[in-house]
Amino acid sequence: MPDKSCCHNQPSQYPSHHKQLSHLNRVSGQIEGIKKMIEDGRYCPEILTQLRAIRSAIKSIELLILDTHLSSCVSKACLSKNHDEQRKKIDEIRELIKRFE
Repeated sequence: MPDKSCCHNQPSQYPSHHKQLSHLNRVSGQIEGIKKMIEDGRYCPEILTQLRAIRSAIKSIELLILDTHLSSCVSKACLSKNHDEQRKKIDEIRELIKRFE
């Protein structure tokens, strides 16, 4: 199980991802739009195009959060003198990469 303390020793001290909320709200709106398209009987390729846009948006959000994690939590662990913490963060990144495939 990954170390939930991220960059600090206290579990409540995670980096902020509040900037991603507007992106997630946009995706939520897109999903509602697709539901309406389906209710209205819209043409399949139109629906698929919108679904692809949502997948792209989600991927962008994932990458932004991953970048924040790397530049804060992982970076601080690697700069620390705690070798156990460094190893945990590297193992955590390995597991995340496996899930992204």
